[in-house]
Amino acid sequence: MKHLFFLLISLSLFACTKHREIKIIGRNAVTGEGYEGLQYEVLSRRTGKVGKLYKTEATGNLDANGEAFVSLKQKNSRTYSIRLFGPSHSCYSNKVLQFLDSPDDVNGTFTFEFAGCAYLNLNINNINCEGPGDIMNLRAKQSYTEWHIWSNEYMGCISSNSSDYFEVPEGWTFYEWKVNRNGIITNFKDSIFLSPGGYGIFNMNY
Repeated sequence: MKHLFFLLISLSLFACTKHREIKIIGRNAVTGEGYEGLQYEVLSRRTGKVGKLYKTEATGNLDANGEAFVSLKQKNSRTYSIRLFGPSHSCYSNKVLQFLDSPDDVNGTFTFEFAGCAYLNLNINNINCEGPGDIMNLRAKQSYTEWHIWSNEYMGCISSNSSDYFEVPEGWTFYEWKVNRNGIITNFKDSIFLSPGGYGIFNMNY
């Protein structure tokens, strides 16, 4: 009877634990190249009597291909997260924290994307102004992101030319802008490609 008791306890513990092989990928969102050496950590969390308790399950660095493979004993009582620490000068990341058994978990593979920084000067000029009632809105996206929300309204005869640059992620940046003149809406689209650390000027004329 005693042996049966311990057998049942062992089976119960085994049923609450499963072995997982996970793959961690860190790559450049523009080129698809892997980031060698980025640090990762796998954490587990459970709720105890004194609050949330965390445990480091694994740490390491990505290999020359920008990948790492981790073996886990996953317990049903815990939630698991993977964090990848990005490059030192990054202006984009899809996610720096992903979770097991979530939409991030693609058959045990967790993909982290990053992009370096470039510098853009945006000049906005209403070259066909019909008066203070002209309205323009704009939005932007990178080739690897969704569209950002529309901007506030630019009213009237805007003429904005400056030497100021701001950071944007490397790669293709797409702009879309719409102009309302006397109730007639005209749509525009254009794009610019910037290399990491590169500088560019985008003239938005309408």
